[in-house]
Amino acid sequence: MSTDSTALSAVPTPTRQALQVACSNCNLRELCLPVVLAEEDLQRLDSLVDRRRPVKRGETLFRAGDPFSSLYAVRTGFFKTCVSAADGRDQVTGFLMAGELLGFDGICTDKHACDAVALEDSQVCVIPFSQLETLSREFTPLQRQFHKIMSREIVRDQGVMLLLGSMRAEERLAAFLLNLTRRLQSRGFSASDLVLRMTREEIGSYLGLKLETVSRTFSKLQDDGVLEVRQRQVRVLKPEVLSQLVDSGR
Repeated sequence: MSTDSTALSAVPTPTRQALQVACSNCNLRELCLPVVLAEEDLQRLDSLVDRRRPVKRGETLFRAGDPFSSLYAVRTGFFKTCVSAADGRDQVTGFLMAGELLGFDGICTDKHACDAVALEDSQVCVIPFSQLETLSREFTPLQRQFHKIMSREIVRDQGVMLLLGSMRAEERLAAFLLNLTRRLQSRGFSASDLVLRMTREEIGSYLGLKLETVSRTFSKLQDDGVLEVRQRQVRVLKPEVLSQLVDSGR
């Protein structure tokens, strides 16, 4: 065992107790780092979690230009990532929920390229990137899964480009809602009922639509019996129609 590996596993007991819920016992482990490791190796994975960090609604986890040192696993809550456009407006680039990882944008240049803002009171697990790299070199399954997660981010970005490049407003909103419900369903939540943590304006920024267009499209889908909308509460009544809309826009 290397010196670095020994340091990773030699976490003082009080520190481990202070974490209270480690990776090996976390019910989100299969979502943010779903790897198959022996129990003793999971204990070493636990040691990567440097600390838990609460982030209040409206607070920033990191900003564009901040030095990159860690990834952040969202344990509870909801975040948006955004960049400043040339005209000074914020352009929303993504929405992250519990079980997903933030911070990949900083790997390339060692500086974050976007802001990460909490949309509700949240908590993240801080994972020092240098230690994650060291451990992933020793455990091939962890390295493979880390590459899969990075690939998933690339695919997600490509999906956004498809939305912005070829779909009509109704198709864009349908794809957005389907994506949200599927991600929530994988976390044990309802596949049809959701509470939007983001505003209509933030949805519009992400989808490349004006606020009025987003509101009008929600109303149309409700009038057509596809959705039931009560402010931020949305019930998907006809998911098959949303799927048809997305397929027609491809």
